[in-house]
Amino acid sequence: MTTEEVNMPETTDVGEQRILAGRYAIGEFVGQGGMATVYRGTDTKLGRQVAIKVMKADLAGDAQFRSRFRQEAQSASRMAHPTVVRVFDAGDDLIQTAEGPKRLPFIVMEYVEGTNLRQLEAEGRLSQTEACRVVDSVLTALEYSHRAGIVHRDIKPANIMITKSGQVKVMDFGIARAVSDTSSTLQETTAILGTAAYFSPEQAKGESIDARTDLYSTAVMLYELLTGDVPFRGDTAVAVAYQHVSERPKPPSEREPEVTPELDRVVLYGLAKDRAKRFQSASEFREALREAAEGRMPKLAVQQQDTVLFSGGEEVSESDLALRQLSDGGATRTQSRPPVMWTWAAILTIGAVIAAVVFWLVTLAPQEFMPDSSREVPELVDMPSAEALDRLRELELTTISVEQTSDTIANDHVISTLPEAGSVLTAGDSITVYVSTGPETAKVPAIGRMSEEDYREKIEDLGLTVGIVSKRDDPTEAAGRVLSVSPEPGTEVQSGTGIEMVVSSGNVQVPDVVAQPMQVAKSMVESLGLNVTYTPEPSCPTVEGYPIIEQSIVGSQAQRSALSLKYCSG
Repeated sequence: MTTEEVNMPETTDVGEQRILAGRYAIGEFVGQGGMATVYRGTDTKLGRQVAIKVMKADLAGDAQFRSRFRQEAQSASRMAHPTVVRVFDAGDDLIQTAEGPKRLPFIVMEYVEGTNLRQLEAEGRLSQTEACRVVDSVLTALEYSHRAGIVHRDIKPANIMITKSGQVKVMDFGIARAVSDTSSTLQETTAILGTAAYFSPEQAKGESIDARTDLYSTAVMLYELLTGDVPFRGDTAVAVAYQHVSERPKPPSEREPEVTPELDRVVLYGLAKDRAKRFQSASEFREALREAAEGRMPKLAVQQQDTVLFSGGEEVSESDLALRQLSDGGATRTQSRPPVMWTWAAILTIGAVIAAVVFWLVTLAPQEFMPDSSREVPELVDMPSAEALDRLRELELTTISVEQTSDTIANDHVISTLPEAGSVLTAGDSITVYVSTGPETAKVPAIGRMSEEDYREKIEDLGLTVGIVSKRDDPTEAAGRVLSVSPEPGTEVQSGTGIEMVVSSGNVQVPDVVAQPMQVAKSMVESLGLNVTYTPEPSCPTVEGYPIIEQSIVGSQAQRSALSLKYCSG
Protein backbone atom coordinates (compact mmCIF):
# COMPACT_ATOMS: atom_id res chain seq x y z
CA MET A 1 0.00 0.00 0.00
CA THR A 2 1.40 3.39 -0.95
CA THR A 3 1.43 6.23 1.52
CA GLU A 4 -1.14 8.09 -0.60
CA GLU A 5 -3.76 5.36 -0.24
CA VAL A 6 -4.63 6.43 3.30
CA ASN A 7 -5.42 10.11 3.30
CA MET A 8 -7.80 11.26 5.98
CA PRO A 9 -10.71 10.06 8.13
CA GLU A 10 -14.12 11.33 7.09
CA THR A 11 -14.37 13.29 10.37
CA THR A 12 -11.51 15.63 11.21
CA ASP A 13 -10.71 17.84 14.16
CA VAL A 14 -9.81 21.52 14.07
CA GLY A 15 -7.71 22.52 11.06
CA GLU A 16 -6.06 19.74 9.09
CA GLN A 17 -5.35 17.38 12.01
CA ARG A 18 -6.65 13.88 11.25
CA ILE A 19 -8.57 12.12 14.02
CA LEU A 20 -9.43 8.40 14.19
CA ALA A 21 -12.40 7.17 16.22
CA GLY A 22 -12.79 10.66 17.68
CA ARG A 23 -9.71 10.13 19.84
CA TYR A 24 -6.43 9.39 18.04
CA ALA A 25 -4.68 12.26 16.24
CA ILE A 26 -2.64 10.94 13.30
CA GLY A 27 0.83 12.47 13.03
CA GLU A 28 3.82 11.79 10.81
CA PHE A 29 4.23 8.75 8.57
CA VAL A 30 6.58 6.16 10.15
CA GLY A 31 6.68 3.27 7.70
CA GLN A 32 4.70 0.59 5.87
CA GLY A 33 4.70 -3.13 5.26
CA GLY A 34 2.67 -5.76 3.46
CA MET A 35 -0.26 -5.45 5.88
CA ALA A 36 -0.41 -1.86 7.08
CA THR A 37 0.81 1.72 7.13
CA VAL A 38 2.15 3.03 10.45
CA TYR A 39 1.86 6.57 11.78
CA ARG A 40 3.01 8.29 14.93
CA GLY A 41 -0.04 9.56 16.78
CA THR A 42 -1.42 11.05 19.98
CA ASP A 43 -4.14 9.71 22.27
CA THR A 44 -6.00 12.98 22.82
CA LYS A 45 -7.81 11.64 25.91
CA LEU A 46 -4.72 10.46 27.79
CA GLY A 47 -2.21 12.80 26.16
CA ARG A 48 0.26 10.02 25.38
CA GLN A 49 2.19 9.25 22.23
CA VAL A 50 1.10 6.11 20.36
CA ALA A 51 1.76 4.24 17.12
CA ILE A 52 -1.28 3.83 14.83
CA LYS A 53 -1.26 0.95 12.35
CA VAL A 54 -3.92 1.28 9.60
CA MET A 55 -4.52 -2.02 7.80
CA LYS A 56 -4.47 -2.46 4.02
CA ALA A 57 -7.52 -1.47 2.02
CA ASP A 58 -7.43 -4.97 0.42
CA LEU A 59 -8.37 -6.46 3.79
CA ALA A 60 -11.12 -3.96 4.59
CA GLY A 61 -13.79 -5.66 2.47
CA ASP A 62 -13.38 -8.97 4.31
CA ALA A 63 -15.91 -8.96 7.17
CA GLN A 64 -14.41 -12.17 8.56
CA PHE A 65 -10.99 -10.49 8.75
CA ARG A 66 -12.39 -7.39 10.54
CA SER A 67 -14.13 -9.58 13.10
CA ARG A 68 -11.07 -11.79 13.64
CA PHE A 69 -8.83 -8.70 13.76
CA ARG A 70 -10.87 -7.18 16.61
CA GLN A 71 -10.86 -10.46 18.57
CA GLU A 72 -7.09 -10.91 18.24
CA ALA A 73 -6.40 -7.27 19.13
CA GLN A 74 -8.50 -7.66 22.29
CA SER A 75 -6.51 -10.77 23.23
CA ALA A 76 -3.21 -9.00 22.58
CA SER A 77 -4.28 -5.96 24.64
CA ARG A 78 -4.34 -8.15 27.77
CA MET A 79 -0.60 -8.74 27.48
CA ALA A 80 1.55 -6.37 29.55
CA HIS A 81 5.23 -7.31 29.59
CA PRO A 82 8.46 -5.34 29.07
CA THR A 83 9.37 -7.48 26.04
CA VAL A 84 6.01 -7.00 24.28
CA VAL A 85 4.83 -3.88 22.44
CA ARG A 86 1.58 -3.01 24.23
CA VAL A 87 -1.73 -2.88 22.32
CA PHE A 88 -3.97 -0.12 23.66
CA ASP A 89 -6.98 -0.12 21.33
CA ALA A 90 -8.36 -1.35 18.01
CA GLY A 91 -11.32 -0.51 15.80
CA ASP A 92 -12.22 0.74 12.34
CA ASP A 93 -13.09 4.11 10.85
CA LEU A 94 -14.02 5.67 7.52
CA ILE A 95 -10.73 6.67 5.88
CA GLN A 96 -10.25 8.34 2.51
CA THR A 97 -8.31 6.06 0.12
CA ALA A 98 -7.35 6.28 -3.56
CA GLU A 99 -10.60 4.41 -4.33
CA GLY A 100 -12.78 6.59 -2.12
CA PRO A 101 -13.83 6.34 1.56
CA LYS A 102 -13.43 2.89 3.09
CA ARG A 103 -13.91 1.53 6.61
CA LEU A 104 -10.38 0.37 7.45
CA PRO A 105 -9.36 -1.53 10.59
CA PHE A 106 -6.68 0.10 12.74
CA ILE A 107 -4.75 -0.81 15.86
CA VAL A 108 -3.27 1.58 18.45
CA MET A 109 -0.01 0.46 20.04
CA GLU A 110 2.73 1.64 22.35
CA TYR A 111 5.10 3.95 20.45
CA VAL A 112 8.65 2.57 20.65
CA GLU A 113 11.61 4.91 20.11
CA GLY A 114 14.08 2.78 18.23
CA THR A 115 14.48 0.63 15.13
CA ASN A 116 13.39 -2.84 14.06
CA LEU A 117 15.81 -5.75 13.81
CA ARG A 118 15.58 -5.86 10.00
CA GLN A 119 16.81 -2.24 9.78
CA LEU A 120 19.51 -2.96 12.37
CA GLU A 121 20.73 -5.94 10.30
CA ALA A 122 20.93 -3.72 7.22
CA GLU A 123 23.34 -1.43 9.09
CA GLY A 124 25.74 -4.30 9.85
CA ARG A 125 25.99 -7.81 11.28
CA LEU A 126 25.33 -8.18 15.01
CA SER A 127 27.98 -9.87 17.12
CA GLN A 128 27.25 -13.43 18.31
CA THR A 129 26.82 -12.11 21.85
CA GLU A 130 24.34 -9.44 20.77
CA ALA A 131 22.46 -11.91 18.51
CA CYS A 132 22.06 -14.30 21.45
CA ARG A 133 20.91 -11.46 23.72
CA VAL A 134 18.24 -10.33 21.23
CA VAL A 135 16.91 -13.87 20.67
CA ASP A 136 16.98 -14.49 24.44
CA SER A 137 14.62 -11.51 24.90
CA VAL A 138 12.38 -12.68 22.03
CA LEU A 139 12.08 -16.08 23.73
CA THR A 140 11.17 -14.35 27.00
CA ALA A 141 8.35 -12.54 25.17
CA LEU A 142 7.19 -15.82 23.60
CA GLU A 143 7.29 -17.63 26.93
CA TYR A 144 4.97 -14.96 28.32
CA SER A 145 2.61 -14.95 25.30
CA HIS A 146 2.45 -18.76 25.09
CA ARG A 147 1.63 -18.90 28.78
CA ALA A 148 -1.25 -16.52 28.01
CA GLY A 149 -2.38 -18.84 25.19
CA ILE A 150 -1.31 -16.53 22.33
CA VAL A 151 0.82 -17.82 19.43
CA HIS A 152 2.47 -15.07 17.36
CA ARG A 153 2.70 -16.97 14.01
CA ASP A 154 4.86 -14.32 12.28
CA ILE A 155 8.18 -14.08 14.15
CA LYS A 156 10.71 -12.31 11.90
CA PRO A 157 13.21 -9.42 12.24
CA ALA A 158 10.72 -6.82 11.01
CA ASN A 159 8.50 -7.58 14.03
CA ILE A 160 11.30 -7.19 16.59
CA MET A 161 11.90 -3.64 17.88
CA ILE A 162 15.14 -2.54 19.57
CA THR A 163 14.80 0.61 21.70
CA LYS A 164 17.51 3.26 21.99
CA SER A 165 18.50 1.76 25.35
CA GLY A 166 18.91 -1.69 23.75
CA GLN A 167 15.66 -3.19 25.08
CA VAL A 168 14.02 -5.81 22.83
CA LYS A 169 10.26 -5.71 22.18
CA VAL A 170 8.14 -8.05 20.02
CA MET A 171 5.15 -6.57 18.19
CA ASP A 172 2.14 -7.60 16.06
CA PHE A 173 0.83 -10.41 18.28
CA GLY A 174 -2.47 -11.69 16.90
CA ILE A 175 -2.40 -9.92 13.54
CA ALA A 176 -0.89 -12.94 11.79
CA ARG A 177 -3.68 -15.18 13.07
CA ALA A 178 -6.33 -12.75 11.83
CA VAL A 179 -4.69 -12.79 8.39
CA SER A 180 -3.97 -16.52 8.14
CA ASP A 181 -7.46 -17.48 9.34
CA THR A 182 -8.95 -15.46 6.48
CA SER A 183 -6.39 -16.29 3.73
CA SER A 184 -7.08 -19.43 1.78
CA THR A 185 -3.67 -20.10 0.21
CA LEU A 186 -0.01 -20.03 1.08
CA GLN A 187 0.61 -17.46 -1.65
CA GLU A 188 -2.05 -15.08 -0.27
CA THR A 189 -0.80 -15.41 3.29
CA THR A 190 2.85 -14.80 2.41
CA ALA A 191 1.90 -11.87 0.21
CA ILE A 192 0.40 -10.22 3.29
CA LEU A 193 2.74 -11.43 6.02
CA GLY A 194 5.85 -10.73 3.96
CA THR A 195 8.16 -13.73 3.50
CA ALA A 196 7.97 -17.49 3.74
CA ALA A 197 11.61 -17.58 4.89
CA TYR A 198 10.48 -17.87 8.52
CA PHE A 199 7.56 -20.30 7.99
CA SER A 200 7.57 -23.56 9.94
CA PRO A 201 7.02 -26.87 8.10
CA GLU A 202 3.57 -27.16 9.66
CA GLN A 203 2.62 -23.68 8.36
CA ALA A 204 3.89 -24.64 4.90
CA LYS A 205 1.72 -27.79 4.93
CA GLY A 206 -1.37 -25.96 6.22
CA GLU A 207 -1.47 -27.94 9.46
CA SER A 208 -2.55 -26.72 12.90
CA ILE A 209 -0.32 -24.16 14.59
CA ASP A 210 0.96 -24.16 18.17
CA ALA A 211 3.68 -22.54 20.29
CA ARG A 212 6.40 -24.68 18.69
CA THR A 213 5.71 -22.92 15.38
CA ASP A 214 7.02 -19.66 16.90
CA LEU A 215 10.10 -21.48 18.17
CA TYR A 216 10.95 -22.74 14.66
CA SER A 217 10.65 -19.19 13.27
CA THR A 218 12.85 -17.94 16.11
CA ALA A 219 15.49 -20.56 15.20
CA VAL A 220 15.37 -19.32 11.59
CA MET A 221 15.89 -15.76 12.83
CA LEU A 222 18.81 -16.84 15.06
CA TYR A 223 20.35 -18.61 12.03
CA GLU A 224 20.08 -15.37 10.06
CA LEU A 225 21.58 -13.23 12.83
CA LEU A 226 24.57 -15.60 13.14
CA THR A 227 25.24 -16.11 9.42
CA GLY A 228 23.77 -13.07 7.67
CA ASP A 229 21.20 -15.10 5.71
CA VAL A 230 18.18 -17.35 6.27
CA PRO A 231 18.62 -21.14 5.84
CA PHE A 232 16.33 -21.43 2.81
CA ARG A 233 15.79 -19.17 -0.20
CA GLY A 234 13.79 -19.65 -3.40
CA ASP A 235 12.15 -17.83 -6.32
CA THR A 236 8.64 -18.21 -4.89
CA ALA A 237 7.00 -18.63 -1.50
CA VAL A 238 5.99 -22.19 -2.43
CA ALA A 239 9.60 -23.04 -3.35
CA VAL A 240 10.82 -21.84 0.04
CA ALA A 241 7.98 -23.71 1.79
CA TYR A 242 9.03 -26.94 0.04
CA GLN A 243 12.55 -26.50 1.39
CA HIS A 244 11.26 -25.98 4.94
CA VAL A 245 9.35 -29.26 4.60
CA SER A 246 11.93 -31.38 2.76
CA GLU A 247 15.50 -30.09 2.97
CA ARG A 248 17.94 -30.17 5.86
CA PRO A 249 19.53 -26.78 6.60
CA LYS A 250 23.28 -26.39 6.42
CA PRO A 251 24.86 -25.90 9.86
CA PRO A 252 25.39 -22.16 10.51
CA SER A 253 29.15 -22.76 10.89
CA GLU A 254 29.35 -23.84 7.22
CA ARG A 255 28.29 -20.32 6.25
CA GLU A 256 30.04 -18.49 9.06
CA PRO A 257 33.07 -20.34 10.50
CA GLU A 258 33.05 -18.23 13.67
CA VAL A 259 29.75 -19.83 14.79
CA THR A 260 30.54 -22.25 17.62
CA PRO A 261 29.54 -25.96 17.66
CA GLU A 262 27.35 -25.18 20.69
CA LEU A 263 25.31 -22.60 18.73
CA ASP A 264 25.21 -24.96 15.70
CA ARG A 265 23.58 -27.56 17.96
CA VAL A 266 20.95 -25.16 19.31
CA VAL A 267 20.01 -23.74 15.88
CA LEU A 268 19.71 -27.12 14.15
CA TYR A 269 17.71 -28.55 17.05
CA GLY A 270 15.30 -25.60 16.77
CA LEU A 271 14.94 -26.25 13.00
CA ALA A 272 13.72 -29.86 13.35
CA LYS A 273 10.99 -30.62 10.79
CA ASP A 274 8.95 -32.62 13.29
CA ARG A 275 7.69 -30.24 15.95
CA ALA A 276 7.87 -33.04 18.54
CA LYS A 277 11.63 -33.20 18.01
CA ARG A 278 12.43 -29.51 18.37
CA PHE A 279 12.25 -27.31 21.48
CA GLN A 280 8.92 -27.80 23.25
CA SER A 281 8.85 -24.46 25.07
CA ALA A 282 10.41 -21.02 24.85
CA SER A 283 12.05 -21.48 28.25
CA GLU A 284 13.72 -24.74 27.09
CA PHE A 285 15.03 -22.95 23.97
CA ARG A 286 16.26 -19.99 26.04
CA GLU A 287 18.13 -22.16 28.57
CA ALA A 288 19.88 -24.08 25.77
CA LEU A 289 20.80 -20.81 24.04
CA ARG A 290 22.26 -19.38 27.24
CA GLU A 291 24.38 -22.49 27.77
CA ALA A 292 25.63 -22.33 24.17
CA ALA A 293 26.40 -18.61 24.45
CA GLU A 294 28.54 -19.38 27.50
CA GLY A 295 30.47 -22.05 25.57
CA ARG A 296 28.78 -25.09 27.15
CA MET A 297 27.23 -27.79 24.95
CA PRO A 298 23.50 -27.98 25.85
CA LYS A 299 22.11 -31.41 26.73
CA LEU A 300 19.55 -31.98 23.99
CA ALA A 301 17.95 -35.22 22.85
CA VAL A 302 19.51 -36.84 19.78
CA GLN A 303 17.16 -36.27 16.82
CA GLN A 304 16.34 -39.42 14.85
CA GLN A 305 15.33 -39.29 11.19
CA ASP A 306 12.13 -41.36 11.14
CA THR A 307 11.46 -43.53 8.09
CA VAL A 308 8.17 -44.57 6.52
CA LEU A 309 7.67 -47.65 4.31
CA PHE A 310 6.10 -47.05 0.91
CA SER A 311 4.52 -49.72 -1.29
CA GLY A 312 7.23 -51.60 -3.14
CA GLY A 313 9.51 -51.63 -0.10
CA GLU A 314 10.87 -48.08 -0.60
CA GLU A 315 11.91 -46.35 2.65
CA VAL A 316 11.75 -42.56 2.73
CA SER A 317 12.45 -40.02 5.44
CA GLU A 318 9.63 -38.42 7.36
CA SER A 319 10.39 -35.05 5.75
CA ASP A 320 10.32 -36.59 2.22
CA LEU A 321 6.97 -38.17 3.06
CA ALA A 322 5.64 -34.78 4.12
CA LEU A 323 6.89 -33.28 0.84
CA ARG A 324 5.10 -35.95 -1.19
CA GLN A 325 1.92 -35.32 0.75
CA LEU A 326 2.27 -31.59 0.17
CA SER A 327 2.72 -32.00 -3.57
CA ASP A 328 0.23 -34.88 -4.08
CA GLY A 329 -2.44 -33.40 -1.82
CA GLY A 330 -3.25 -36.74 -0.23
CA ALA A 331 -2.22 -39.41 2.24
CA THR A 332 0.37 -42.09 1.47
CA ARG A 333 -0.05 -45.81 1.93
CA THR A 334 2.30 -47.24 4.51
CA GLN A 335 1.73 -50.94 3.57
CA SER A 336 1.73 -52.91 0.38
CA ARG A 337 -1.23 -55.15 1.34
CA PRO A 338 -4.00 -55.21 3.98
CA PRO A 339 -3.44 -57.18 7.23
CA VAL A 340 -4.68 -60.76 7.29
CA MET A 341 -7.92 -61.68 9.04
CA TRP A 342 -6.38 -63.10 12.21
CA THR A 343 -4.63 -59.75 12.81
CA TRP A 344 -8.00 -57.99 12.69
CA ALA A 345 -9.50 -60.60 14.97
CA ALA A 346 -6.72 -60.08 17.54
CA ILE A 347 -7.19 -56.30 17.42
CA LEU A 348 -10.97 -56.59 17.91
CA THR A 349 -10.53 -59.04 20.81
CA ILE A 350 -8.07 -56.78 22.62
CA GLY A 351 -10.36 -53.80 22.01
CA ALA A 352 -13.31 -55.66 23.53
CA VAL A 353 -11.28 -56.61 26.63
CA ILE A 354 -10.13 -53.01 27.12
CA ALA A 355 -13.71 -51.71 26.73
CA ALA A 356 -14.99 -54.24 29.32
CA VAL A 357 -12.29 -53.24 31.84
CA VAL A 358 -12.99 -49.53 31.36
CA PHE A 359 -16.75 -50.13 31.77
CA TRP A 360 -16.14 -52.04 35.02
CA LEU A 361 -13.84 -49.34 36.41
CA VAL A 362 -16.30 -46.55 35.61
CA THR A 363 -19.59 -48.15 36.60
CA LEU A 364 -19.02 -51.25 38.74
CA ALA A 365 -15.78 -50.78 40.68
CA PRO A 366 -16.25 -50.14 44.42
CA GLN A 367 -16.27 -46.43 45.23
CA GLU A 368 -13.36 -46.73 47.64
CA PHE A 369 -11.08 -47.68 44.76
CA MET A 370 -11.86 -44.44 42.92
CA PRO A 371 -9.23 -41.72 43.53
CA ASP A 372 -10.28 -38.49 45.22
CA SER A 373 -10.13 -35.83 42.49
CA SER A 374 -11.05 -32.82 44.64
CA ARG A 375 -8.46 -30.04 44.95
CA GLU A 376 -8.48 -27.09 47.36
CA VAL A 377 -7.09 -23.85 45.92
CA PRO A 378 -4.08 -22.82 48.05
CA GLU A 379 -3.28 -19.27 49.23
CA LEU A 380 -1.05 -17.81 46.49
CA VAL A 381 -1.32 -14.02 46.94
CA ASP A 382 2.10 -12.28 46.78
CA MET A 383 3.83 -15.55 45.84
CA PRO A 384 6.28 -15.50 42.86
CA SER A 385 4.24 -16.49 39.81
CA ALA A 386 6.54 -19.35 38.73
CA GLU A 387 6.27 -20.96 42.18
CA ALA A 388 2.50 -20.46 42.25
CA LEU A 389 2.00 -22.00 38.79
CA ASP A 390 4.16 -24.99 39.75
CA ARG A 391 1.99 -25.61 42.84
CA LEU A 392 -1.20 -25.50 40.76
CA ARG A 393 0.25 -27.93 38.21
CA GLU A 394 1.13 -30.30 41.04
CA LEU A 395 -2.57 -30.15 41.99
CA GLU A 396 -3.42 -31.08 38.35
CA LEU A 397 -5.28 -27.82 37.76
CA THR A 398 -5.27 -26.06 34.39
CA THR A 399 -3.82 -22.56 34.82
CA ILE A 400 -4.66 -19.41 32.89
CA SER A 401 -2.22 -16.56 33.59
CA VAL A 402 -3.44 -12.96 33.19
CA GLU A 403 -1.13 -9.95 33.66
CA GLN A 404 -2.35 -6.83 35.51
CA THR A 405 -0.73 -3.71 36.87
CA SER A 406 -0.71 -3.36 40.67
CA ASP A 407 0.42 -0.62 43.03
CA THR A 408 0.73 -3.00 45.98
CA ILE A 409 1.96 -6.37 44.63
CA ALA A 410 5.52 -6.66 43.28
CA ASN A 411 6.16 -7.47 39.63
CA ASP A 412 5.79 -11.18 38.70
CA HIS A 413 3.98 -11.97 41.99
CA VAL A 414 0.39 -13.20 42.29
CA ILE A 415 -2.31 -10.57 42.86
CA SER A 416 -5.26 -12.98 43.22
CA THR A 417 -6.84 -16.15 41.84
CA LEU A 418 -10.26 -16.97 40.46
CA PRO A 419 -11.68 -19.02 42.18
CA GLU A 420 -10.06 -17.66 45.33
CA ALA A 421 -8.08 -19.58 47.97
CA GLY A 422 -10.09 -22.23 49.83
CA SER A 423 -12.34 -23.05 46.86
CA VAL A 424 -12.65 -26.74 46.01
CA LEU A 425 -12.05 -27.78 42.39
CA THR A 426 -11.72 -31.07 40.54
CA ALA A 427 -8.48 -32.23 38.88
CA GLY A 428 -8.37 -30.74 35.39
CA ASP A 429 -10.48 -27.68 36.28
CA SER A 430 -9.24 -24.25 35.19
CA ILE A 431 -8.05 -21.55 37.56
CA THR A 432 -7.15 -18.00 36.53
CA VAL A 433 -4.04 -16.52 38.15
CA TYR A 434 -3.70 -12.72 38.05
CA VAL A 435 0.00 -11.80 37.98
CA SER A 436 1.36 -8.33 38.75
CA THR A 437 3.44 -6.36 36.26
CA GLY A 438 4.08 -3.72 38.94
CA PRO A 439 2.44 -0.27 38.96
CA GLU A 440 1.48 1.37 35.65
CA THR A 441 3.99 4.08 36.48
CA ALA A 442 6.72 3.95 39.10
CA LYS A 443 9.38 6.23 40.54
CA VAL A 444 12.98 5.19 39.96
CA PRO A 445 14.11 4.05 43.45
CA ALA A 446 16.99 5.63 45.38
CA ILE A 447 20.38 3.92 45.11
CA GLY A 448 21.03 3.81 48.86
CA ARG A 449 24.47 2.09 48.56
CA MET A 450 22.75 -1.01 47.16
CA SER A 451 24.49 -3.82 45.30
CA GLU A 452 23.61 -4.35 41.64
CA GLU A 453 21.72 -7.53 42.56
CA ASP A 454 19.61 -5.82 45.26
CA TYR A 455 18.86 -2.80 43.07
CA ARG A 456 17.97 -5.03 40.12
CA GLU A 457 15.46 -6.90 42.31
CA LYS A 458 14.01 -3.61 43.57
CA ILE A 459 13.37 -2.16 40.10
CA GLU A 460 12.02 -5.45 38.73
CA ASP A 461 9.54 -5.59 41.64
CA LEU A 462 8.29 -2.19 40.39
CA GLY A 463 7.73 -3.55 36.87
CA LEU A 464 10.82 -1.78 35.48
CA THR A 465 13.62 -3.48 33.55
CA VAL A 466 17.40 -3.36 33.62
CA GLY A 467 18.97 -1.53 30.69
CA ILE A 468 22.67 -1.15 29.98
CA VAL A 469 24.94 -1.91 32.97
CA SER A 470 28.40 -0.32 32.82
CA LYS A 471 31.29 -0.42 35.28
CA ARG A 472 33.43 2.41 36.66
CA ASP A 473 36.53 2.44 38.85
CA ASP A 474 35.88 3.92 42.27
CA PRO A 475 38.26 4.20 45.24
CA THR A 476 35.65 3.82 48.00
CA GLU A 477 32.63 1.80 46.83
CA ALA A 478 32.86 -2.00 46.92
CA ALA A 479 32.71 -4.03 43.71
CA GLY A 480 29.16 -4.39 42.36
CA ARG A 481 27.77 -1.41 44.30
CA VAL A 482 25.51 0.92 42.28
CA LEU A 483 27.12 4.33 41.73
CA SER A 484 24.46 6.04 39.58
CA VAL A 485 21.35 5.31 37.51
CA SER A 486 19.54 6.87 34.56
CA PRO A 487 16.83 8.17 34.69
CA GLU A 488 17.66 9.82 38.02
CA PRO A 489 16.14 8.41 41.26
CA GLY A 490 12.70 9.89 41.88
CA THR A 491 11.85 10.18 38.17
CA GLU A 492 8.38 8.77 37.39
CA VAL A 493 8.47 6.40 34.40
CA GLN A 494 6.15 3.99 32.59
CA SER A 495 6.06 0.28 33.47
CA GLY A 496 8.68 -1.64 31.49
CA THR A 497 11.12 1.30 31.21
CA GLY A 498 14.77 0.22 31.11
CA ILE A 499 16.97 1.65 33.89
CA GLU A 500 20.65 2.06 33.05
CA MET A 501 23.12 1.43 35.90
CA VAL A 502 26.74 2.35 36.58
CA VAL A 503 28.29 0.00 39.16
CA SER A 504 31.64 -0.08 40.89
CA SER A 505 34.26 -2.28 39.22
CA GLY A 506 36.07 -2.86 42.52
CA ASN A 507 39.14 -1.24 41.01
CA VAL A 508 40.82 2.14 41.42
CA GLN A 509 42.79 4.23 38.94
CA VAL A 510 46.37 4.65 40.20
CA PRO A 511 47.96 7.77 38.64
CA ASP A 512 51.58 7.91 37.40
CA VAL A 513 53.42 10.02 40.01
CA VAL A 514 57.02 9.40 38.88
CA ALA A 515 58.99 12.72 38.90
CA GLN A 516 56.34 14.32 41.12
CA PRO A 517 57.56 15.88 44.43
CA MET A 518 56.83 13.75 47.49
CA GLN A 519 54.05 16.01 48.82
CA VAL A 520 52.30 16.20 45.43
CA ALA A 521 52.51 12.41 45.04
CA LYS A 522 51.01 11.93 48.51
CA SER A 523 48.07 14.18 47.70
CA MET A 524 47.43 12.20 44.48
CA VAL A 525 47.48 8.66 45.91
CA GLU A 526 46.62 8.74 49.61
CA SER A 527 42.92 9.47 48.98
CA LEU A 528 42.58 6.31 46.87
CA GLY A 529 42.46 3.84 49.76
CA LEU A 530 45.72 2.15 48.74
CA ASN A 531 48.33 0.71 51.10
CA VAL A 532 51.12 3.19 50.28
CA THR A 533 54.75 2.78 51.43
CA TYR A 534 57.59 5.21 50.76
CA THR A 535 61.01 3.60 50.25
CA PRO A 536 64.24 5.69 50.37
CA GLU A 537 66.88 4.91 47.76
CA PRO A 538 70.41 5.81 49.11
CA SER A 539 72.20 5.09 45.84
CA CYS A 540 71.15 8.41 44.27
CA PRO A 541 71.72 11.97 45.56
CA THR A 542 69.00 13.84 47.42
CA VAL A 543 66.96 16.27 45.28
CA GLU A 544 64.87 19.11 46.66
CA GLY A 545 61.24 18.05 47.18
CA TYR A 546 62.21 14.37 47.13
CA PRO A 547 60.67 13.56 43.72
CA ILE A 548 59.43 10.00 43.15
CA ILE A 549 61.82 7.95 41.01
CA GLU A 550 59.89 4.65 40.83
CA GLN A 551 56.40 3.26 41.59
CA SER A 552 55.26 -0.38 41.75
CA ILE A 553 51.81 -0.22 40.10
CA VAL A 554 49.90 2.18 37.82
CA GLY A 555 46.50 2.25 36.04
CA SER A 556 43.38 0.25 36.98
CA GLN A 557 44.18 -1.83 40.08
CA ALA A 558 42.19 -3.65 42.75
CA GLN A 559 41.04 -1.52 45.68
CA ARG A 560 43.40 -1.47 48.70
CA SER A 561 46.34 -2.67 46.55
CA ALA A 562 49.88 -2.18 47.86
CA LEU A 563 51.68 0.77 46.23
CA SER A 564 55.42 1.29 46.79
CA LEU A 565 56.97 4.67 45.93
CA LYS A 566 60.75 5.17 45.84
CA TYR A 567 62.61 8.48 46.27
CA CYS A 568 66.28 9.46 46.42
CA SER A 569 67.60 9.82 49.98
CA GLY A 570 71.35 10.37 49.19
